[in-house]
Amino acid sequence: MVSLSSVPRALVPADSAAADRITAPNYDEFQGDREVFDLLQARPECVLRVTMAHCHVDDFSQRLKDGSPEALAKATANMEALIDSPDTQIVSDILWVYEVTSPKRPDVRQLGLGGLAHTNEIRTEQNPAGVIIRNEGIRPEKAEGRAKLIQATNAYIGTVNCAVQDTKGRLITALEAYSQSSAPSYSTVDEAGNTHRVWIVDGQNEKKEFQQILVQEPAAYVADGNHRSAAAAALGKDHFLAVFFTTERMRLEPYNRLVEDVGVPIETLLQKLTTSFEVEPIGPRDTFRPSSIHEIGLYATGEWSRLTPRPETFDPANAAESIDADIIQRHLFDAVLGINDPRDDRLNFVGGNKDSAYLKARVDSGEYAFALSLAPVTMAQFVGVCEQNRFMPPKSTWFDPKIRSGLVSALL
Repeated sequence: MVSLSSVPRALVPADSAAADRITAPNYDEFQGDREVFDLLQARPECVLRVTMAHCHVDDFSQRLKDGSPEALAKATANMEALIDSPDTQIVSDILWVYEVTSPKRPDVRQLGLGGLAHTNEIRTEQNPAGVIIRNEGIRPEKAEGRAKLIQATNAYIGTVNCAVQDTKGRLITALEAYSQSSAPSYSTVDEAGNTHRVWIVDGQNEKKEFQQILVQEPAAYVADGNHRSAAAAALGKDHFLAVFFTTERMRLEPYNRLVEDVGVPIETLLQKLTTSFEVEPIGPRDTFRPSSIHEIGLYATGEWSRLTPRPETFDPANAAESIDADIIQRHLFDAVLGINDPRDDRLNFVGGNKDSAYLKARVDSGEYAFALSLAPVTMAQFVGVCEQNRFMPPKSTWFDPKIRSGLVSALL
């Protein structure tokens, strides 16, 4: 039983033109502060001035330390300005229907139901019966950073992406019917060409119907936003902002790796990898994206190689161990390079909003010794890990499209 409450006070764009101005990618979709700063220079009114307030400065060299008292004070002031802006309005006691369509899948309407999920339904060691299942461990410092932002702004801005299986199709049928009954309340197109549409649901009967459908779901899986939900729970809040999508229409992109020079020549590295992988040279090319799981591209010194994990490298019955990100962590980073921590600073994780040409360019520039291009995790793999009550390997799932920040915020 998955519960969903309406948002008592929600801050939303005044219209579609306002949504174009104030919405933005989530804070964790950027490769660094420079990208955030550049976007804020182009669109200074967007919600990044709150979620990444340390980059809301006139000159990049003047940026503040993320999470510092000065940055949090700026976030507070910018949130107050956003609330007072003619681009926003406050609406009361709402759920919302959320649609995202991607140019990569123009015929697929990814539809979800938004509202306030319940922190007491998150599955933890202390609450093993919880029905909201996290797929990764929580880094305390990252959750603390999100908690400080919630306290500074007195709002939930970041939205948690949750997935439900909807095996009987009740939720998707209701979402389609509602979205087809009227024009959206507002819409916007993001930097990647994805179209985001929101229908505000404020009718009591409609809200109750949606809530009754969702409560029939036996479980929900946190696809994106584990630390945002953890931050709300750590603050003792009863709820966190969430959208529940159906797994059938969700899509993942690769989560790739760039690796700094760790003193192992590439020829030696490839030779050592033959113990755990079949290594096939495929020569120079601009891009290489694996066509299926258990196919991994390695780019170095101007050429790509295809790595195929040998059968003994993973247990097919263990859903987490079967993920390519876990295989390369154990059999490449741990065994060959001695990098035992998946979050070692020598590893740079590159989300699905960057392609393999980007990986090649970063290696060719001399910044990194080699790159790894992975196939996206499948939804079946993702659900399998959750159902086995395991954690996904760190930085292995990049759901695409992402929930747009600023479409709906909850004022506390």
